[in-house]
Amino acid sequence: MPISVTSVSVVVPNLNGAHLLPACLDALRRQTYRSFETVVVDDGSTDQSLILLSERYPEVHVVAHPSRRGVARSFNDGIRATASPIVVLLNNDTEAEPTWLEELCRPLAEDPTVDCCASKLLLFDRRNILHSAGDFFGRDGMPGSRGVWQEDRGQFDDALEPFGPCGAAAAYRRSLLDRLGLFDESLGSYCEDVDLSFRARLAGSRCRFVPSARVYHKLSATGGGTTASYYVGRNVLWVLARDLPTPLLQKYWPRILGRQLSISLEALRHWREPAARARLRGQFDGLRNLAQPLRRRAEVQATRQISIAALDACLS
Repeated sequence: MPISVTSVSVVVPNLNGAHLLPACLDALRRQTYRSFETVVVDDGSTDQSLILLSERYPEVHVVAHPSRRGVARSFNDGIRATASPIVVLLNNDTEAEPTWLEELCRPLAEDPTVDCCASKLLLFDRRNILHSAGDFFGRDGMPGSRGVWQEDRGQFDDALEPFGPCGAAAAYRRSLLDRLGLFDESLGSYCEDVDLSFRARLAGSRCRFVPSARVYHKLSATGGGTTASYYVGRNVLWVLARDLPTPLLQKYWPRILGRQLSISLEALRHWREPAARARLRGQFDGLRNLAQPLRRRAEVQATRQISIAALDACLS
């Protein structure tokens, strides 16, 4: 792959992942592409993560948070600790195939119009089942993973331009991050990659899905449950409030409202379940604090370089 310099920095966020890191970092040691550095950003772990990293992975640069600050902050601190032209994000609950990094970064080396790349994510324990073939963003205001839970039959291998990459295994040009700014730390965890993808689309950037860049994901091994339900409930609303242009908001608000009401009603039907109550709290807090994302709406919309029609065509 014709990228030189220590051309790639792989940033791995970690929270109490001592039981997960060996599979992730050993897979990075097996990569066919070697001109990269690994940065683990530890988000205030209380397990043996830091000891493990010190004793078994001396080649890894560690950025240690004294307390928990969220995934977006971990991504950003990892990016700030590096200077390479390509930044790759990788969850700690993954195992990448040996050619993953080489394949993932190849489009960035060969096509200057591509600014970010999405891996093919498959389930760790059922390696023929997709978790993500890149992300989509629906006209009902909901983001999601293409192909999630489907058997991988190559059905997305020719659909090479998703809305954006899933941040669990994604590559970005640093120049894109310099133009857009980094991840929105107010989101904390969940949807921070969706927000960045939306801002990239507004700026006219393109994403490439790389089906040969395969990663196996222990889905929700480091998150999920009530935490995920709360932050997804809140952050989807915040992404819409800041990123969706007014003409598309006016066009699709009935679908968006209908989907949010449907989610709320479904959560009410399952009120006894903690995740359902967390989702409702997230929606409530998202609406109650909409002023926070709206303060940056004008700034984000001013970066738009794509026509409304072209952006609409990117939605699902």
